[in-house]
Amino acid sequence: TLPGMTPEARRAHYADILRVLATLHRVDTAAVGLADYGKPGNYFERQIARWSKQYQASITDPIPEMDALMDWLPRHLPETARDERLVSVVHGDYRLDNLMFAPDAPRVVAVLDWELSTLGHPLADFSYHCLAWHVAPGVFRGMAGLDLAALGIPSEDDYIAQYCEYTGFATPEALRRDWPFYLAYNAFRLAAILQGIAKRVELGIASSAQARQSAAGARPLAELAWQLAQQTR
Repeated sequence: TLPGMTPEARRAHYADILRVLATLHRVDTAAVGLADYGKPGNYFERQIARWSKQYQASITDPIPEMDALMDWLPRHLPETARDERLVSVVHGDYRLDNLMFAPDAPRVVAVLDWELSTLGHPLADFSYHCLAWHVAPGVFRGMAGLDLAALGIPSEDDYIAQYCEYTGFATPEALRRDWPFYLAYNAFRLAAILQGIAKRVELGIASSAQARQSAAGARPLAELAWQLAQQTR
């Protein structure tokens, strides 16, 4: 929520955050020598399989919603997710705390933490970034339920419309229709990542307070993912 900023400053920062992500997704990967930065095709199928294995290898207390999602997600890929023409560099963890800003302007000057980056589906990357609108404050950097208009933070609908205008990858109507799938997929993916942390905490490999707090987010995110999946039309 960028505490200490005016609503106008928050609005300007969020505008540039979105601009930078849309710019990344429009990069011509072949022209910049990144045509082989990831595997082509079947991005969602491969990612769902990858994170399913990650979860299964790191179970501490079983989460029934994860089992349900592992079955449900591959069977409910929407049309926009099947569009093999949509391939871009995806950051994989594009969020506010992986960005650096100019000290004197609402301008992103660096994007950090590229370890999950690859070639993939840009709408997966964008919807991951938008999870913050759906996650409760304190669970995982969320802001669901806050008075965003008063804070100067754009609504998710406005954010989606602006991203579609920047990229032309989908119409706002088509993307909103498929939106519950994208959010469910990303909450599932993040839950699998946090479950991996939970396993490391159990094994004593990770012991910091931050690691324990992150690990505790796996179940709420899995539950959120399953709730979102039920909203699919």
